[in-house]
Amino acid sequence: MLSSLLVAAVKVFIGAYPRWVGSRPNDTQRIYFANHSSHLDTVALWSALPPAQREHTRPVAARDYWSKGIRKVIADRGFNAVLIERDRNKVEGDPLQPLYDALDGGASLIIFPEGTRNHEPMPQPFKAGLFHLAQHYPHVELVPVYLDNARRALPKGSLVPVPLVCTARFGPSLNRIPDEDKAQFLQRARQAVVDLA
Repeated sequence: MLSSLLVAAVKVFIGAYPRWVGSRPNDTQRIYFANHSSHLDTVALWSALPPAQREHTRPVAARDYWSKGIRKVIADRGFNAVLIERDRNKVEGDPLQPLYDALDGGASLIIFPEGTRNHEPMPQPFKAGLFHLAQHYPHVELVPVYLDNARRALPKGSLVPVPLVCTARFGPSLNRIPDEDKAQFLQRARQAVVDLA
């Protein structure tokens, strides 16, 4: 019920219209990776997916932001987020373990490899998490996404979204290259998102 209300609210306020450019929705297990410019990004990208894919796709979100008050209710009951700890000092073991657990359980993921919001149109360099996920799960499809207008729909410091049309452009899956090093992979993944801008 909350999921349906959340999707309806997103559609009314910002649209979150999908544009499939080089890929199509299907039931393949995927990691959707996107630019990150607004607190709306998580719910916008998740809402842009068709209902059949939304059911088994879990956004990855920062525990410190999404674990309090109404945000916790939305994260837990709205879109079943995988919450991760950004402070390495608070983590014992691999900080990516919650993502591994979700993928092992058959879920697809939505991640933002920049690691934090960026108010520029183009993404910052990607952090290593996407590389490690790609290494551990070679069977999972990697799909780049560019979120357009979300940074303007909820400007920094604003509590109420500005009614602008936002789109989520889903690109062709990122092919893996044998023996590609981390820096090359991350640059190529970032470029796949930039190419959709």
